Amino acid sequence: MKNYRNTLQLPKTKFSMKANLPQKEIEILKEWKKKKIYQLIMDSKKNLKTFIINDGPPYANGKIHIGHALNKILKDIIIKFKNLSGYKVPFFPCWDCHGLPIEHSIEKKYKKIFKKFKKNEIRKKCREYAKKQVKHQKKDFKRLGVLANWKNSLLTMDYKNQSNIIKILSKILKKKHLYQGSKPIHWCIKCQSSLAEAEVEYQEKKSDSIYFSLKSVNTNKILKIFKIKKDKNNKKKIYLIIWTTTPWTLPSSQAISINPKFIYNLIETKNKMFIISKERTNDIIKIITKKKYKIINNIKGKKLKNLYFFHAFFKTKLQIILSTHVVLDVGTGIVHTAPAHGQEDYIACKKYNIIPKNLIDSFGNYKKNIHKKLDQKNIFNINKTIISLLKKNKSLIKKTIINHSYPYCWRHKSPVIFRSTKQWFIDLHKNNFKKNAIKKIKKISWIPSWTKKNMISLVQKRPDWCVSRQRSWGVPIPFFIHKKTGKLHKNTHKFLKKIILLVKKNGIEAWWKIKKNEFLKEKSKYYKKSKDILDVWFESGCMYTSSTYPYLNNKLKISDLYIEGSDQHRGWFMSSLMISLILQKKAPYKKVITHGFTIDENGKKMSKSIGNTISPNSVIKKYGADILRLWVASSNYSKDISISEKILQQTIDSYRKIRNTARFFLGNLHDFNPKKNFIKKENMLKIDIWAIQETLKIQKKIIKFYKKYQFHKVIKLILNFCFIKMSAIYLDIAKDRLYTSSKKSKNRKSCQTSIFLILKAFTIWIFPILPFTSYEIWKHIPFYEESKNLFIKTWYKKIFLFSKEKCIKNSIWKKIFQIKNEINKLIEQKKEQKIIKNSLETSITLYIDKNTKKEIQIFKKELKFIFLISKCSLKKFSDAPKNIKKNNLLDKIKIKLTLLKERKKCNRCWHYFKKKETNDKFNNICNRCSLNISGKEKDRIFA
Repeated sequence: MKNYRNTLQLPKTKFSMKANLPQKEIEILKEWKKKKIYQLIMDSKKNLKTFIINDGPPYANGKIHIGHALNKILKDIIIKFKNLSGYKVPFFPCWDCHGLPIEHSIEKKYKKIFKKFKKNEIRKKCREYAKKQVKHQKKDFKRLGVLANWKNSLLTMDYKNQSNIIKILSKILKKKHLYQGSKPIHWCIKCQSSLAEAEVEYQEKKSDSIYFSLKSVNTNKILKIFKIKKDKNNKKKIYLIIWTTTPWTLPSSQAISINPKFIYNLIETKNKMFIISKERTNDIIKIITKKKYKIINNIKGKKLKNLYFFHAFFKTKLQIILSTHVVLDVGTGIVHTAPAHGQEDYIACKKYNIIPKNLIDSFGNYKKNIHKKLDQKNIFNINKTIISLLKKNKSLIKKTIINHSYPYCWRHKSPVIFRSTKQWFIDLHKNNFKKNAIKKIKKISWIPSWTKKNMISLVQKRPDWCVSRQRSWGVPIPFFIHKKTGKLHKNTHKFLKKIILLVKKNGIEAWWKIKKNEFLKEKSKYYKKSKDILDVWFESGCMYTSSTYPYLNNKLKISDLYIEGSDQHRGWFMSSLMISLILQKKAPYKKVITHGFTIDENGKKMSKSIGNTISPNSVIKKYGADILRLWVASSNYSKDISISEKILQQTIDSYRKIRNTARFFLGNLHDFNPKKNFIKKENMLKIDIWAIQETLKIQKKIIKFYKKYQFHKVIKLILNFCFIKMSAIYLDIAKDRLYTSSKKSKNRKSCQTSIFLILKAFTIWIFPILPFTSYEIWKHIPFYEESKNLFIKTWYKKIFLFSKEKCIKNSIWKKIFQIKNEINKLIEQKKEQKIIKNSLETSITLYIDKNTKKEIQIFKKELKFIFLISKCSLKKFSDAPKNIKKNNLLDKIKIKLTLLKERKKCNRCWHYFKKKETNDKFNNICNRCSLNISGKEKDRIFA
């Protein structure tokens, strides 16, 4: 039997099936570096419109985690697809180099020795540490395939940026938005510093839940307010009932808050009288007593104003004040008020000129001379003592334990407290600031849309911004403050100009080295240098104004896009917005994209302590960066994103399909010269025209989803294209023509022209997501030219549109492929029953109605090539044998399958043919193959 293998045009390509990404990507990165790809892109797009993405700075602290990888990959996908869309997209990576995370790392490293370091030594070690971390993280980000201006990365610790941060502070001071005040802020006793909103996370905490009473100072006055006549025989005292979950704040209680709009009941039991809100009466009575009670009368809360009650265990009197922060969700409708330990308490007391008493030191211990049982005891260990004092004073009514949400320091994972201290604040209430901020937020495009409401809510609830911190490593608040009055020196703005220049030249050490008398001369003894540093969120919020951004040289520093995790609503999104609105009365961004957190397959947040983290570096080392990038793109990032070994395996399966599709294209283009073999569109076969038209349709949808930043939908379309449009339909049909047609035939070149065009478009589709793989594919495309580098391409526009006359109606193709799908199902059934081995040994008879016959009979003898069978006949639907079941999916179409026993199998194409349909010159092959070998094959029209 003659071997006809050498007469077939089988696929040939050096593009391997095995990706070997971990090794191959490293070589590609070297090539990109050598070719200076980033600069090449920038140079090629000099005159194009600029699209600006600001980089939300990660901390220069520790190895990159999967959340970092998610964020940087999303940004890089956007940069690459915007480049394809005709924009110039410069990208400057940014790092937060100051603040407690870095200082805390140094503290952990040196442990007990740390306390012996001088402040300048701490700063030096922090700088060295941050520098190393930036270097390591930069290397990791590059390995992800992220292209950026790495040489000009933005570091908050660069002298010019430190100087600029102080410059922004001076502008805010000039606009009178900065003030110093004593008010409660989040305080971490381990950090020994105030915390920003974004540095606080909420966890479930067990706390003592207590109900206690406060005795009235003047019972007669209360009876009069409730319009009750005094009964000489009734000597019952009147009490308020209060609920709290923070007993340790009771020593700091300075008032009692009541809502002026609520109705309050006066309740009488056997021995006492109580005041409780009307709404909460039934619930509270059930909790505190089983004794009978009766409601004497009720009044509006505003009438209780300025009444006095005794403190629960001190010999002090507490005034009733009115405040709408009192709610009815929990408690009794009456709140003990400690302005030193609560933002709402502070605001309520401020209206009554009640100055907060801070009884707690920075370590969370009570100060001396408060109470012999409390002095210098820690507030987190004192509840038992407080409760015993309540019992002793007969104030405790009931005690239970509850689980509730409580603020924790996100670094130390320890509970924080509200503590009143002297800090620097940015006024967010001045000149209707919040109202104007909300107007600007409404004009910004927010993705997903719900984040707009979230941002508005956060702005509405946000207190004034505490921007000072009590640590060493950070940009100083370089003020000279009067020792007695606490006021700034009258020449502060003049001094700041000098300090800004000094910091620009010598960094923040310039401030710490300044001697007071250099600036203040003989008045230096009246002033002290501020020891506070700035909140890191203030620093990062200033970075959009950095002079390092050469593309932001316009007067208004506005970016096209910010994209970060949902925690940045309280962090970088907020700080950038607040600063920009103060400085330029404009938002710093036009669009904001929020992505979720990374979670494990069980929906748990990734944590080192739980041990469910996945390192991006380990994924890259094992599978390659393109797999990690494909996981990112396949995920709906608007929600929390799951990653696990199982999910990565699913991603690898998707990647293989994409790679194998490209490999099939490349393998069948090995002898294709687009300059010589390109077939004009008017001469192409109908199915090749269909494939190109489908590619064009899908490209339009892909570009649309890229523009909407819906990358998971892009991947869905690409995979559908690979699995259905190409593998299951077009390439399945095209194989016979590609392999068996003569090398230079129109039939083959038409298909090659089609897949050449499709491959170019396809490679560009996947480029933003799979840059390493697409770069490798591009280099294997025939007649790859160095000057036409993939990185400077735009969306492929050479996929031509055909006239209606040249195309077969889409509805006809749809019906054909539906029939093909049903035939495939029937063939698979027969294979399972071991009646047939493959589809080519079958004949199909289609019993169809007149309309369907009219539509598909134009395909004539080529239907068999579409259905991958050896014979196809069309007959009337009415002639169908009764034993053939009607197909539920196809109306008025019945399919009959027959085994071709009387026919002979072609040893070349494997089709079955009539024995007389052969050529004597060639043995055991069909007439079609004989003509193909001799170069006299007939031109096909359809498939």
